[in-house]
Amino acid sequence: MDKKLFTFTIIFLLAVITFASSLFIPKTEQCISLQGTSLSAKSAVVIEAKSGRVLLEQNKDERLAMASTTKIMTALVALENTKDLDEIFATDNRAVGIEGTSIYLKKDEHLSMRHLLLGLMLSSGNDASLAIGYKVGNGDINKFVELMNQKAAELNLHNTHFDNTHGLDSQTHYTSAYDLAIITAKAMENKDFREIVKTKFAQIPNSKNGESRFLRNKHKLLQSNMDGCEGVKTGFTDNARRCCVTSCMRDGMRLIAVVLNCQDMFEESRKMLESCFELYSNQTILEANKYIDSVKVENGAVDSVKTYTKTPFNYPLKAGELEKINTKVVLKNILTAPVKKDEEVGEFKIYFENNLIFVSKIYTMEDIETKDFGQKLKDIVDNWY
Repeated sequence: MDKKLFTFTIIFLLAVITFASSLFIPKTEQCISLQGTSLSAKSAVVIEAKSGRVLLEQNKDERLAMASTTKIMTALVALENTKDLDEIFATDNRAVGIEGTSIYLKKDEHLSMRHLLLGLMLSSGNDASLAIGYKVGNGDINKFVELMNQKAAELNLHNTHFDNTHGLDSQTHYTSAYDLAIITAKAMENKDFREIVKTKFAQIPNSKNGESRFLRNKHKLLQSNMDGCEGVKTGFTDNARRCCVTSCMRDGMRLIAVVLNCQDMFEESRKMLESCFELYSNQTILEANKYIDSVKVENGAVDSVKTYTKTPFNYPLKAGELEKINTKVVLKNILTAPVKKDEEVGEFKIYFENNLIFVSKIYTMEDIETKDFGQKLKDIVDNWY
């Protein structure tokens, strides 16, 4: 065989083999590497809870089934609409016997909202979710689901819709990794929610036989004592597959990790969080009660008034990103006495890469009275001469 023809044949065969093998790469190998972290999750995100900054993401806005991570919103709505978590009430018998995970409610049981929330978030009780929904919805589960969707709209979420309180598969029951992270960040602002989701073990009563129900939190990263892990919620259905939401707090920075339709949800959540904690640190951009500048006061007992901002602002930044932060002060040029303390006189704006990320109102630090007669007379004389 001619040498050139032989070489061409070998190259052609290698190309065919390479192309053919690429068609049969297993799904587990089709991972995207983000900041050194390989992910198999169909959708994933890590955000910093306070600022909402996205630190790591993969298809974060894709609408997917969410399984029992639905119960994060169920708990949030319940907490915001219940005055006394420890008040005992009769649970609705329509909650008894629903399919899926359960705390095995019996007919005519009497429990508190706190009991049901523990059963909801630790044992993922579908029956607990319905009992909560019927109670808060005044006997109408649809009213409770409507509150869930109203809360999603309030949080400005565009890829979330709830059909139920528990997360069993439904055609128009979906969320995105990003939306679910925002819901969780909001829920983590609630002290009772934080205490419930970080509880590893609990006992709640069985009012029918006087015995206790023993609950164990299903979040393995919490049970494994991962540094700073605050738990939150896992979920699984045939359609949603494995889903996991994790909150983790270190050095004053709370990160929320979400994976949807994920093969190894705990390990991937851990890798994502560790990667982000390694890359980012919480930087103080604006201190609380910070002096800003003075503003001239016309016809005042003094010529100017000091101003300040009240609200501090921290932002997660990687090494070298601090130089991308810019600030802008917008203040009134002049005020007319009398001036009251904490009168709004401007805004302090913070930008990251020219994107506005925070606005704080600027206020006066003190009262300024108008000039008295003696001061006015002195001004007249001074101006005359």
